[in-house]
Amino acid sequence: MTQLIMRPRPGKIKLGLKASQAPAQLMDRLQYRPEVFEFFTSATDFEPEAFQTLKTAVQFVKTTVTEQIVIHHPMSYQGVHLDPHREAAAYQFLQTSTAQLLALATELDVKVLVHGGYGSDSGRLIDEYESLQVARDVVFERLDNLVRQASGHVVIENGVTASFMYGNPQLDERIIQHHYPLVCDLSHVFIALHGDMELTMLALKRLAPLIQHYHLVDSMGTRHDSLPLGQGLIDWQRVLPVLNPHATMIYEVPDETDATCANMLSSYHYLRALELRSIEGGQAND
Repeated sequence: MTQLIMRPRPGKIKLGLKASQAPAQLMDRLQYRPEVFEFFTSATDFEPEAFQTLKTAVQFVKTTVTEQIVIHHPMSYQGVHLDPHREAAAYQFLQTSTAQLLALATELDVKVLVHGGYGSDSGRLIDEYESLQVARDVVFERLDNLVRQASGHVVIENGVTASFMYGNPQLDERIIQHHYPLVCDLSHVFIALHGDMELTMLALKRLAPLIQHYHLVDSMGTRHDSLPLGQGLIDWQRVLPVLNPHATMIYEVPDETDATCANMLSSYHYLRALELRSIEGGQAND
């Protein structure tokens, strides 16, 4: 049995884990006493009985392990990405499922993660709207409405498409002007900027005050490869100092099977070791 990682842990690097509501997955993650927990959801979780089970699971985690909980809204419905105005059934699911999660988050005082952009290909996205500008306007209108409705219970994740990415100076400035509560997926930033670490650092610094939650995951910078920390090209030693110390975080790194979370744990230990070396180095220089 892996030794439990006990709280509190000094420093800003937190142990954050992710799982569905499935009991086996929950128990696997919760044995490590994470400081942050994120629930993965799919369309089937919004059927009445399953949604009640999800609510019970969130209450259990909040009562027994941590109050820092994020519920991750689904990316797709029946194989269709949930980009607004794309397909009638998917759009209806987008609306109703978001409303369900916001009501649940308000009742239980947790966060809901929604996606600023769902499309997997910016060329296709532009084709489905009159222009990229129109696509962005649709995204921002939806997000403005969500933030107003959510009363502090929503956070917004970046994608890898031009409709809602981080690292484009004009788009970043628009996000800042709207003062959105942000989720920063590090791999999405890196991929959207084609593996450019300098531009990634600029985006992280520029948006840090708005970031409330991080998805920490490595990448080679060309596709959505979801690598454990230290196995990609992101320079985590440079990333560490610019992370918002008040934000929560999880390690969104899958194993070969969802039953285990070894890659999440190894990623946490990788970053924690970097942080400890940085702290010790700073103390040595005092």
